Amino acid sequence: MGKALIIGAGGVASVVVHKCCQNSEVFEEICIASRTKSKCDALKAKLDGGKTRIQTARVDADNVDELITLIEGFKPDIVINVALPYQDLTIMDACLATKTDYVDTANYEPLDTAKFEYKWQWDYRERFERAGITALLGSGFDPGVTGVFCAYGAKHYFDEIHYIDILDANAGDHGYPFATNFNPEINIREVTAKGSYIENGKWIETEPLEIKRVYDFPEIGEKDMYLLHHEELESLAININGIKRIRFFMTFSEKYLTHLKVLENVGMTSIVPIDFEGKKIVPLQFLKAVLPDPASLGPRTKGKTNIGCIMRGVKDGVSKDYYLYNVCDHEECYKEVGSQAVSYTTGVPAMIGASMVMTGKWKKPGVYNIEEFDPDPFMEALNKFGLPWKESFSPKLVD
Repeated sequence: MGKALIIGAGGVASVVVHKCCQNSEVFEEICIASRTKSKCDALKAKLDGGKTRIQTARVDADNVDELITLIEGFKPDIVINVALPYQDLTIMDACLATKTDYVDTANYEPLDTAKFEYKWQWDYRERFERAGITALLGSGFDPGVTGVFCAYGAKHYFDEIHYIDILDANAGDHGYPFATNFNPEINIREVTAKGSYIENGKWIETEPLEIKRVYDFPEIGEKDMYLLHHEELESLAININGIKRIRFFMTFSEKYLTHLKVLENVGMTSIVPIDFEGKKIVPLQFLKAVLPDPASLGPRTKGKTNIGCIMRGVKDGVSKDYYLYNVCDHEECYKEVGSQAVSYTTGVPAMIGASMVMTGKWKKPGVYNIEEFDPDPFMEALNKFGLPWKESFSPKLVD
């Protein structure tokens, strides 16, 4: 079918590469590129020799000219951005310059401000339309599959969805006193930021981790979960008909939160540069350097994740509740692709989203969030490529 350029070489990128190779009918050739080429070469060494041809390259994803040169040389049909959210806009600029389709897993976040929202990427809509290319935003799990789940519910079970609660539970145990399951810098910025949710068309802001609930997750059990700000709230509130309130909750153990609070109290989670031995360093970036690499957690992590959406609304004038979710086993993920479930649940949807665009199922000029497309082919692909979904029509609700 075609060629994909994968930018990034971390845990999620590793899953994307594995899954592209499993889907060789679509991904005939891939190029893995990052600032550290040795990581790309290591991925190539693991998977080379199959039907999907693999090459590697070094690129600075902050440098638009380098990106353009790489894209013009490889000539991919699509760029899969699994680099850092800070680099979304430079990669989109390079895709515009080369008229190449684009997909990412998380929205843009400025390096010097712990704030993520879609306005910067939505500003590219007209330019992508004029260029005749597609940008698919947020094709991970949350954002990503959660948006597809909501679109699927809206298409098949509701006339209007009034309430959505997105629940993200990780019951995995990696054995470390403290570690993050994805990029520590992004993870800690997200957790320590103020929470927010949308109600009656307005953002309601909360203090960090102010709102706590306990939920009994299928196959995992009762877990403490906390309300966070999350990017898909912004787009789903616009794209799903009838929304009155939409919230996002994520589980954290008491041990994790205690460690995080101590680090925050001593200034290690700050993104404000400080002077250290004549150099400027960002404390959070230093903390990232000393914490375990999330890509190394795979062989240590046991347990499961459960991520899904509880929807409440009406169909033919009758009230309806619906819970759509996926349960993913860390050890099974590691057996298959050498990564834990958090990387797996992000990397698989990134490959699927790219394949939707490459095959023309989701191909149209402009910038789109994932819930704006027909969910059915994506839902079929989830079952095929390792993220089977489950339904409940009488779920326990979140108060």
